[in-house]
Amino acid sequence: MILRRILLLLIILHCSLFLGYGQGRQLSTQNKKAGKWFYSAIDSYQAKFFDRAVSEANKAIELDPAFTEAYILKGDIYADEKQYDKAIDSYQSAVKTNNPFSPDLYFFLANMQLSIGRYADSRANFQRFLEFEQLPELKRQVAEKRIKTCEFAVQCVAHPVPFDPVNMGDSINTPFDEYVNAITPDEEWLYFTRKNPKNAQSVDQTREYEEDFYLSHRPGSIWLGASSMGSPINTHGNEGALNISPDGEYLFFAASDRDVSFGSFDLYWARRVGDRWSEPENLGAAVNSPQWDSQPSFSSDGKTLYYASKRPGGKGSSDIWKTQLQADGQWSNPVNLGDSINTMAEEMTPFMHPDDQTLYFSSKGHPGLGGYDLFYSRKDLQGEWRAPVNMGYPINTHADEITLMVSAKGDLAYISSDKPGGRGRQDIYQFPLYKEARPLMATYFKGVVFDADTKEKLEARFELIDLANSKTCAESSSDKITGAFLLVLPTEKNYALNVSKDGYLFYSDNFFLTGTNSQSKPFLKNIPLKPIKIGEAVVLKNIFFDTDKYSLKEESLAELQKLLSFLQKNPKLKIEISGHTDNVGSSEHNLGLSRNRASSVYDYLVSNGIGKIRLSFEGYGYRQPIDVNTTESGRANNRRTEFKVVGN
Repeated sequence: MILRRILLLLIILHCSLFLGYGQGRQLSTQNKKAGKWFYSAIDSYQAKFFDRAVSEANKAIELDPAFTEAYILKGDIYADEKQYDKAIDSYQSAVKTNNPFSPDLYFFLANMQLSIGRYADSRANFQRFLEFEQLPELKRQVAEKRIKTCEFAVQCVAHPVPFDPVNMGDSINTPFDEYVNAITPDEEWLYFTRKNPKNAQSVDQTREYEEDFYLSHRPGSIWLGASSMGSPINTHGNEGALNISPDGEYLFFAASDRDVSFGSFDLYWARRVGDRWSEPENLGAAVNSPQWDSQPSFSSDGKTLYYASKRPGGKGSSDIWKTQLQADGQWSNPVNLGDSINTMAEEMTPFMHPDDQTLYFSSKGHPGLGGYDLFYSRKDLQGEWRAPVNMGYPINTHADEITLMVSAKGDLAYISSDKPGGRGRQDIYQFPLYKEARPLMATYFKGVVFDADTKEKLEARFELIDLANSKTCAESSSDKITGAFLLVLPTEKNYALNVSKDGYLFYSDNFFLTGTNSQSKPFLKNIPLKPIKIGEAVVLKNIFFDTDKYSLKEESLAELQKLLSFLQKNPKLKIEISGHTDNVGSSEHNLGLSRNRASSVYDYLVSNGIGKIRLSFEGYGYRQPIDVNTTESGRANNRRTEFKVVGN
């Protein structure tokens, strides 16, 4: 501990009268008996007989109540035993003796007070330190920065945020350490790291541990007993910092001492295959450096990985970086998140919320309450990170707060803590996250993809497209064995969905989530993909027209591009484009409107290179309804554009 340097400094600078070191500076006491007890206390301290050392130091103080060094020795002993309040009292007693002394005493005392949250006292002692002349410039800068930390912390403590953590119970927590890693968007699976003893059944019986991944399932309201993730993810070595992609298809984690390794700690990934995981693979030299690379968090966009790294080129000792999965399956060269997020100190444990807008992380560099604090930052409209916000007291304290996970809905957060009253050491807790720190709410679309004819489960590609700009904002795929999928849907946007697989007609859907920030109900629906054959049709759900108009709206562009791509990929295919209406208005008017709408789609395809010989169009008015015309939702379904395979 840094505070032990105080005593070391004293022993070097204050040469003893009693041990015959000659002409050096004497101890502050002139009482020989006090000096003898002091040196006896040093011997006991060095032999780790702490109680005896305190008793001997007290005897020295009884003989000379102004014995500065004896108080400092007591402070060092208490600091080693982590009795920080007693240590501070002893150092303060040393200060009150008014003996001339190194300003370092004030510096060390202020740091210890800061480390246990005595902010006002810490600030006062840093200020006393700065009153000395000829201070080392680096220490002066540190003291000035920590005065600001104390002032910030005082304000935080005076204005606490709501925080009511609840232990997640015996299904999750044990007498050993548990560290929260991930929770799925449907909140049915919790993943975490458990630090198990290697050769004993008790925390007190061993200092050798093995870190493995565990998971717990919640099919209803109760978390079931956790089980090990097993091979091939867990090994006899240590695994840590697990992350599950929001769609549940990829697993990322950090490990050391594996066969393929580029540094002290590397990132690995595996893909879900049915109810198992593939053999983990190193993410490669682009992502992993010769230094420490860890703490991955995969975005709901299906391609961006955030992680902490001590690689060269950062702002401080540990920064947050991002890399992207390319179309060829390789990872891009990492990009530093920049000055908004990273500082000259350490930033760690990024957690990118499924809203793909809100980043939670831990930092020593941004204004906080001491040690690591938890922060959040949001992207602005240009995609740049805004200034991080401290999550406040008592979520953050004088201790280190490092890991935070937030549910997809944004209402619950999860932390690991060794707070009193737990099952053991580090336990996992959940708590309602206060409103200002919540991300955008995210819901999800969940189901199974299958062949419409054979019912065989299919692996298919999912693309979620922002209708406002036609940009793909998320990519995913269904499981190759089970056909299961889970697609995260951040609210406050409108989306087109395209599901595709070679040899099949694509599936089109949409989700209108603007103005529905309270929307938490998931979308549950299975998707039958139709094999490409004559007579099969697809409803193009993202072709939009104004009421009683036939000019294509800009929001139709994403769907039109998907149809264009589909026809380019299947060059022999011939289709009929058809327009349909509800039964409001005359038959003649609706026939004309529906034909004109089909013609608009036809014209777009022709103008983009699809031969006319492959295309035809027709309007059917309200003669071919697929729903009732007695409700608004039914009429909306009947107002549609389709394409049908007429040649192959």
